[in-house]
Amino acid sequence: MTVSKIWVFAEAADGKVSNTTLEMLAKARELADTVECVSTAGNDVAAVVGANGATAVHNVPGVDGKLAGPAVAGAIAAAVQAGSGPDAIFLATSYDGRDVAGRLSVKLDAPVITNVVDIAERDGSLAGVEPIFGGTTNVVTKFTASTPDIFLIRPKSFAAEETGGGAAAVSDLSVPDLGATGAAVVTNRFVEEQTGPSLDDADVVVSGGRGLGESDSFDMVEQLAKSLGAAPGASRAIVDAGWVPYSYQVGQTGKVVKPNVYIAAGISGATQHLVGMKGSKHIIAINKDPEAPIFSVADLGIVGDVHKVLPKLIEALQNR
Repeated sequence: MTVSKIWVFAEAADGKVSNTTLEMLAKARELADTVECVSTAGNDVAAVVGANGATAVHNVPGVDGKLAGPAVAGAIAAAVQAGSGPDAIFLATSYDGRDVAGRLSVKLDAPVITNVVDIAERDGSLAGVEPIFGGTTNVVTKFTASTPDIFLIRPKSFAAEETGGGAAAVSDLSVPDLGATGAAVVTNRFVEEQTGPSLDDADVVVSGGRGLGESDSFDMVEQLAKSLGAAPGASRAIVDAGWVPYSYQVGQTGKVVKPNVYIAAGISGATQHLVGMKGSKHIIAINKDPEAPIFSVADLGIVGDVHKVLPKLIEALQNR
């Protein structure tokens, strides 16, 4: 193994462990002798993270109704300074993950490698692999300091895989005095309503782009998605144009998806978009431009007008 111990920040919502947490655990098992978790929901996550290779959960208490970042970063930093911390810390590129990483970086005077899509061994230590220039090139960045390696990891970078282990042992981490940073409270949470599968977890995704011509045409994307039991997605161009919410965006600055089937309707295939979906198992592209870059990654390409192709697909599915 490359390192002795890795801690994974395990995030959970409504008692459900995030998929990215499970993906990070799978990678951590490849790299470390011991894999443990840090969480604000210790008992709730113990069984799931244990089944995915974690042997312990370091619970951060007293976070209910407050921001997780100050307490989690403070507790991890205190453990590191006491000599009981890990060699590396994996966090998801999420709101809480980025908050914890930023605060931890300051407390430990340690750098953070962000936007990581892979972690490799280099000369006995860990290095982050990060895409640059719109995903056209990867760079490998290695830590040289003696502080724990801090990685912010993008969703869908690794495949989650259970090990069949029992529930992880749960114990509380000591949280130091946080001062004013621990005083902030969460007064409300907004959860966007959705029907059907979420874009992050959908087995099939149907995305629309500027080739749809106008915002009303996105209805065809949503109809096709509904017929397939799929999640609708979008390119950055139509999100920026205000046709659909940002939560629909697939791409480097949106969500990274890896469904079994990805249907790109009226999307030219700019690098920014390809970064977010090129890992899909099967890609179907519909575009009237035969030279569109999207066809370079497509398993099946349909050269045609989306306004003619999509209605025919919807009709065929409805008549099945």
